[in-house]
Amino acid sequence: MLTDTFLQLVNKYSNNNELATNLWLEIFTKYSEPKRQYHAIDHLEAIIIDLKEVKDKISDWDTMLFSVFYHDIIYKASSNTNEGDSAKLAMQRLSEIGYPAEKVAKCANMILATKKHDLSEDSDTNYLTDADLAILGKNPYDYQKYTEQIREEYSIYPDFMYANGRKKALQHFLQMEAIYKTEHFSKKYEKQARLNISNELEIL
Repeated sequence: MLTDTFLQLVNKYSNNNELATNLWLEIFTKYSEPKRQYHAIDHLEAIIIDLKEVKDKISDWDTMLFSVFYHDIIYKASSNTNEGDSAKLAMQRLSEIGYPAEKVAKCANMILATKKHDLSEDSDTNYLTDADLAILGKNPYDYQKYTEQIREEYSIYPDFMYANGRKKALQHFLQMEAIYKTEHFSKKYEKQARLNISNELEIL
């Protein structure tokens, strides 16, 4: 599904099929890196499935899709510049296909927003950051699987260091006035997300 979605998207802006294929291969290769357990291809698919439910509320669907595909293209557990690095690569690649400059900039800003998940003045950005965090509000089984995958991604850190960092991240979400910024995602996931996070904090 993802392959077709991406190739059709690129082909709207470029008739260079080889370029489109190479861009997809780059995305697929990056998201299939052995150290990725959660930030992998499945994560992209899950986000797009969630966003399709609100497609009619999204003003620029193409930029939304590009933002999804590129938002975690650079991902290292030990780095705190992943979003900036991903945004930079997205800008390069989208420029190569002749994507309009203002949309390239919007895409980069949307990717940068996935770092802090703060409320944005741009509605599309809020839908992206909400979908990116949808896993927090899934059923306890899926949430448990996610926490195990994240722990594997951070396997370079010993338990005590990991637990400290994880607690900070989880408390940050609980302290937010609302984890989800859009009505749709808030209704769907907010209550369960707070429950899941509180349960994980107790275990940590």
